Amino acid sequence: MRYGWLKKAYDAVKASQESAHDHSVFNDEGAIARFGVGKNMVASIRHWATQCDVIKPGNKGNQAEVSEIGKKIFDDNGLDPYMEYPSTPWLLHWKLASNKKLTTWFWVFSHFPTDSFERDNIVQALEKLGNEQAWSRMSKSTIKRDVECFVRTYAAKPAAGKQTHEDTMESPLTELSLLKAIGKKDGFRVVRGPKATLSDGVFAYAVVSFWNSFSTANTISLEALAHQPGSPGKVFQLSEDDLTDRLTRIETATNGQLKWSETAGLKQLVRSEKMPDQDALQLIDIDYQGEYEGKVA
Repeated sequence: MRYGWLKKAYDAVKASQESAHDHSVFNDEGAIARFGVGKNMVASIRHWATQCDVIKPGNKGNQAEVSEIGKKIFDDNGLDPYMEYPSTPWLLHWKLASNKKLTTWFWVFSHFPTDSFERDNIVQALEKLGNEQAWSRMSKSTIKRDVECFVRTYAAKPAAGKQTHEDTMESPLTELSLLKAIGKKDGFRVVRGPKATLSDGVFAYAVVSFWNSFSTANTISLEALAHQPGSPGKVFQLSEDDLTDRLTRIETATNGQLKWSETAGLKQLVRSEKMPDQDALQLIDIDYQGEYEGKVA
């Protein structure tokens, strides 16, 4: 994923929706000129915009649609069309790493047993998982490319002499510092601990989104929020202490809709009723208001 791609995808799909044409802006004859990149990169732009929930894909080449997140963030009058706030890459990371269908992303953050790894460690682990799950059409070369893409999403690659300007541009998610290169060749470390740029609004949205997919109950335990696959603790790589610090003030970020409780030794969140994901998306607004800038944990 490159800077500017999501905005390009959003603008193109919005313009297509507003026109009288029912066709895919990514597959028609003008796609290469429209996006200013080659055919493969047009496909990449569509992939990232879809997986980050900026657009909703059309069927069989038909018109895609902009999503609620796309309108909220990337519209010209949106909260952050040019990705200048740190909350936006955190929101995109949540969308990617909490999605079970993006196996490499989901598995590394939620299941990989150690913090440090080399690319081949992930490839071998995913191969083993694929064999155990009897995945069809699995090839080692495909897994290797996916792992390479995963690493490049979070860890910047040093520039090489023959690379084009487009090749050397970093992914916006490198700003999150979730993956660090370590001393040995091809070594990386997933950075666990407090996340200074993760604001309360995106965190609260992630909590509600995970809760809605995990349970219909009106309470959820610290244990689940910290350790369940796809949970905020896993996706944001927070320790239980970091997570607890954030949960103790979530009542303010959600205007009292979620409350932290430690009654009778049980550490849990309590809600009076389920908050739909679409309503929960309004929680991120607080992160983009000037008076809240710098007031993150």
